[in-house]
Amino acid sequence: MRRAGLGEGAPPGSYGNYGYASSGYNACEEENDRLTESLRSKVTAIKSLSIEIGHEVKNQNKLLAEMDSQFDSTTGFLGKTMGRLKILSRGSQTKLLCYMMLFSLFVFFVIYWIIKLR
Repeated sequence: MRRAGLGEGAPPGSYGNYGYASSGYNACEEENDRLTESLRSKVTAIKSLSIEIGHEVKNQNKLLAEMDSQFDSTTGFLGKTMGRLKILSRGSQTKLLCYMMLFSLFVFFVIYWIIKLR
């Protein structure tokens, strides 16, 4: 009886481990393709998310700029009001000043109450 040596006893058309190597190569290629597609979908999702974040940041910056201008106008309005109150406090109209202070406290309380209910 002869023992099969190197290359003997192999089926025709197959050259040793080359058949196994090519099937392993195909499996690796399929896995790489699958992982590449998965990575591509994740990158696309992250890209769209970053674009949405950019739009949201632009909108928030616009809102902050509008709020800044409103606060500036409110600061000017309050400054003028405080100036008028100082003028009133210099006069002898303390009763009128007390009424104005009570009225302003009432208005601020009502505004606070309305905001609290939201």
